[in-house]
Amino acid sequence: MIRNASSALIPLREAANLLSDEAAPVAPATVALAAALGRVAAGAVVAPSAVPMSMTAMRDGFAVEAASVGGASAYAPIFLARPPPWVEAGQPMPPGTDAVLPPEGFADGMVVADIATREGVSGAGDDVAGNERLIEAGTQIEPLHLLVLEAIGLKAVDVRQPLLRVVTAGASHLDTVSPLLGRLIARAGGATEAVRAQGVRDIGEAIRGGTADAVLVVGGSGFGRSDHSAAALALAGDVRAHGIAMRPGETTAVGSAAGRPVLLVPGRPEAALAGFLALGRPLIARLTGAPDRPPRRHVLVRKIVSAIGLSEVVFVRSVSDGVEPLGGAGLPLSRLVQADGIIVVEPESEGFRAGEEVKVWPL
Repeated sequence: MIRNASSALIPLREAANLLSDEAAPVAPATVALAAALGRVAAGAVVAPSAVPMSMTAMRDGFAVEAASVGGASAYAPIFLARPPPWVEAGQPMPPGTDAVLPPEGFADGMVVADIATREGVSGAGDDVAGNERLIEAGTQIEPLHLLVLEAIGLKAVDVRQPLLRVVTAGASHLDTVSPLLGRLIARAGGATEAVRAQGVRDIGEAIRGGTADAVLVVGGSGFGRSDHSAAALALAGDVRAHGIAMRPGETTAVGSAAGRPVLLVPGRPEAALAGFLALGRPLIARLTGAPDRPPRRHVLVRKIVSAIGLSEVVFVRSVSDGVEPLGGAGLPLSRLVQADGIIVVEPESEGFRAGEEVKVWPL
């Protein structure tokens, strides 16, 4: 399905389905934990054994049996025939002990402080139970996940990390948009390979080349004389829609080539970002097997007015009492850089009132 500048624009939801419906999660790959940060788990991770495996000291001090020294104080000390064993935090507790007396609790051969059973110790499985599910399939691995995976002794993990070929189309001038999208792809759990191309045939070869799982073409998606991306996609594969009822980003296109999905976004930063967030990031989620990022509800501090018939992407920033709209189409970089989320106004809506709760998707 090919659209041109004068034809009706395809709805955003339909474009998303055309781009992502046939996409499937990529094959899992095993990576070392050091390389797993930000990637998406291919399967559930289950603890092979309890952590700690036995009663363990949580602080430095003297290992004692609480029942034999309970009730001790400076006024009623309990004499011990030999000093209790000293333990460091993290060490297994010696047999017959179940509490860690702080250093000042033992002096001159006497216990001078009361202590309860299990005080200052961690029991077997207190941190992680054996066979406990720690990560579900589709979870993006964050620093705290690595903390627990290292604690259970895991050395590697299976992940899904799709590779996206990012083709920068057009003249070789300063390109700031492609690097931005590359960083957002990495944040979503993907990897990138960057290619620069110019002219219909060159861009078409770039779209078909490589072994990436999907292709993102940046720039040249319009209908001007120097815009060649849609023609290149038609040469390389199939243009399913060109022209989407989304603002900014009306000239975004979707299609396929060499058996993989292809997304064309405009070269202007706010339009490219809108196209990527609305279409590219859900595609990456499909390829990684991760759920789409859920929106959060925030109070809108200023109203948003939108035209009926278009899905309008409005960039917002968080403020003390909610979120403030920054704008959409034509938003200058000095304001775009303040954004930390987007609101998508549905095509049947005329916008939102100030004080209304709205769904906000994080950048």
